[in-house]
Amino acid sequence: MLISTIAPVVLGLVVKLDDLAEILVTTLVFVVIGLIFFTVAYFILSRIYDIHHEIEEDHNTALGIIIGAIMIGISIIIAAAIHG
Repeated sequence: MLISTIAPVVLGLVVKLDDLAEILVTTLVFVVIGLIFFTVAYFILSRIYDIHHEIEEDHNTALGIIIGAIMIGISIIIAAAIHG
């Protein structure tokens, strides 16, 4: 009984070979778009804060945590925007 309930879910994740190329191209396009936005966001943050000096030379752990949290937030926003 367990196999009969899991099988439709697992088989629903299988992509037909005809659709595979289209799905891969779409995925790669969205990955590139996401990386471009992420890079732009990082450069904007590096203009606001001297990230290299503050984190590596002054050992500012708090700024490292804040920058990491901002990057995670930007990643979630980009993923949600791409996913729709």
